Amino acid sequence: ISSPLGRIASLILTVVCYLSVGPLFATPRTATVSYEIGFSSYFGTSSSSLLIYSAIYFAFVTVVSLYPNKLLDTVGHVLAPLKIIALAILGIAAVMIPAGYVPAPINHYVNSPVSEGFVNGYLTMDTLGALVFGIVIIQAIYSRGVTDNKLVTKYAIIASLISGVGLTLVYLSLFKLGLGSHEVAPNAANGAVILHAYVQHAFGNMGSLFLTGLIFLACMVTAIGLTCACAEYFAQLTKLPYKLLVFILVGFSFIISNLGLTKLIAVSVPVLSAIYPPAIVVIMLSFFWKFWHKPSFIVGSVTSIALIFGIIDGLKVAGFGDYLPNFLQHLPLNEQNLAWLIPSLVVLVVTTLIDKVKHKSI
Repeated sequence: ISSPLGRIASLILTVVCYLSVGPLFATPRTATVSYEIGFSSYFGTSSSSLLIYSAIYFAFVTVVSLYPNKLLDTVGHVLAPLKIIALAILGIAAVMIPAGYVPAPINHYVNSPVSEGFVNGYLTMDTLGALVFGIVIIQAIYSRGVTDNKLVTKYAIIASLISGVGLTLVYLSLFKLGLGSHEVAPNAANGAVILHAYVQHAFGNMGSLFLTGLIFLACMVTAIGLTCACAEYFAQLTKLPYKLLVFILVGFSFIISNLGLTKLIAVSVPVLSAIYPPAIVVIMLSFFWKFWHKPSFIVGSVTSIALIFGIIDGLKVAGFGDYLPNFLQHLPLNEQNLAWLIPSLVVLVVTTLIDKVKHKSI
C-alpha cells in the first residue's frame, strides 16, 4: 500500500514500521508489560529482576520464532485459544464487576477527549502492527497448502475481520475497566498498575495468578508474531539468514526491554507521534487510488506533509516545543497534537483538484 510513495520512500516507511513494532518499541514492551503487571508483585521491581525475567522470556520467544513453519501449530492451536479465553474472562469481568464510580475527566480529557484518546491510541501501535503482521498471516496461509491468490486473499480478509472485531471488544472492555479505576488505583503511573489493581479487586488473591497467566500469554504471542514478521521481512530485504535475524532482533529487544515500562513509553511517544501520521495517511488513501489518475502524486504529497507536521508534533511531545518558531506553536489542533491533520487535508484537496484538472487538459 506504500508503493505510490516510490521505491525509496516506501522502503524507508516500511523499515521504520518494522523497527517500531519490532526491536525498538513493541517487542521490548511485551516483556516489560508482562513483568510489571504479572511478576513484579512476586519478584520486585529491581532492574536485576527484570533482567533475569526478560532473559528467560526472550529465550522462549527465540525458540518458537526460529521455526516459523510451526508457528500456526504452536501459536494458533495452543497459545492463541488460551489467550482468547483469558481475555474473554477479563472483558466479562470488566462489565459485570465495575471497579468503582466514574470520576470527572481531568487534563486534556475535559475539553478534547476524542483527540486525546486518538493520540494516546498511538501507543497501541496497532496501525503499525497491522502493516507488519500481514506477512505472518500470508505465510501461515501458505503453510497450510493454500496457493491460489483468490483463496489467500479471502482467508486474509477473514483473519483481518476476526482480529478487528476481537481488538474492538478488548478495547471496549478496557475502556469500561478504566472508567472506575480511580478507586482501586489512584494516581497510577501507567496502565499496567491499573490493570493489576483491578484484577486484584475483581478476583481477590487468585486475581494476581490469573492476570500473570493472561498477560504472559498475550505478550508472548505478540512477541513471537512480531519477531517472526520482522525476521521474515529483513531476511527478504537483506538476504541474511532468517535464524540469524531472529537472534539479532531478539537480542536488541532484550536490551531495550530493560529500560523498564515507564521509560520505554516516554521514549516511544515522541517517535510514534512523528511516524503515525504518515502511516495513517498511507493506509487511508489506499482506499481511494482508483479515483485518481496519478495516485503517486497525491499520496506522496499528502504523506510528506503528514510526516513534516508529525515530526513537529514529536518534537513538541519530546519537550522541544519552545525551540520551534512561534507560528508552529499556534497551528490549528496544536494543543491536541494533531497539527498534521488540517494541512494534510488541505494538501489532499489541492492535489486532487490538480489531478482532475491535468487529466481534463490531456
